[in-house]
Amino acid sequence: MATQQRRERERARRASLIVSAAREMAEAEGWDSVTIRKLADRIEYSQPVLYGHFAGRGAIVDAVALEGFEELAESMERARTSAEDGGELEAMAQAYLDFAAAKPAVFEAMFTLAEGLQFGDEALEPLKAGFASLYAVFAPLAGEGQDPETLTETGWAAIHGLATLNRDGRLRPGLQSQRLQILLQRFRGGSGA
Repeated sequence: MATQQRRERERARRASLIVSAAREMAEAEGWDSVTIRKLADRIEYSQPVLYGHFAGRGAIVDAVALEGFEELAESMERARTSAEDGGELEAMAQAYLDFAAAKPAVFEAMFTLAEGLQFGDEALEPLKAGFASLYAVFAPLAGEGQDPETLTETGWAAIHGLATLNRDGRLRPGLQSQRLQILLQRFRGGSGA
């Protein structure tokens, strides 16, 4: 029994090492530089060892994305629950934007590269937790006759759009705070119409 537990711990440690190395490489050099061969060289294991943990590069990207969703959900929830009354939406939105700016490769894995993660009703728990934080701040803003989940999806899409366009250098620099304030005012200004 003790031998089996030790093997399981060692396996989990190697998987974590692979995911951490992939994140570091992607943040430093972009996802195109992350290959099974380069990962194996970096962590000093053979390629078959990596394939023993992950079916391929896509599965590693999915693991990085899942970690990212866990971190983003925790960050948004921490921001939301520690904000002053009335400041929850802004705090949560800022946490989202900060995460996207601080971890661009992880953000890319989460929303562009991940292939094996389901959203919506079939989502894994970290994805549901992130949506729950969003829902907690947007649902109370739903006007009469509005579906709170649809309003939450719309709010998420707007914040995500700001994060993505800013990250990709598609917006004029130095105006992110102003853009966020405009967006928040639109949502706070009533039923979201």
